[in-house]
Amino acid sequence: MDRLRQRADFLAVANGARANSPAFVLQSRRRDDSGPVRIGFTVTKKNGNAPERNRIRRRLRELVKRLDPVSMQPHHDYVLVGRRDALSRDFAAMLDDLRIAFTKPARHTHKGRGPRTDGSRPGPAPATSRKPD
Repeated sequence: MDRLRQRADFLAVANGARANSPAFVLQSRRRDDSGPVRIGFTVTKKNGNAPERNRIRRRLRELVKRLDPVSMQPHHDYVLVGRRDALSRDFAAMLDDLRIAFTKPARHTHKGRGPRTDGSRPGPAPATSRKPD
């Protein structure tokens, strides 16, 4: 299992399937090559200061180490996006959440936030005018 390090790889995985949990979001994407499973970790600044973010990232890495590698599908990239609850959530519960996230069928995951294919764009709500009384 390798690590994702390039920004382009993280962005590609962000458009793939997702599985949500209280402590993290698991994003996944199938690759067309025959390389090993790759996994990346990220925690945004809104989750706390640097020591807190590093603690979240360390907990996520430890989850993946303890996970059975058979549950990960070959030829896939995964990104674990840490949430603030990862600091206080029980580690065993997080490990169960991760196992469930890897076994969720694809129909339960969000299929991406890519560009719209129908050519429409969401616009502002129509303005209403009020007549003075």
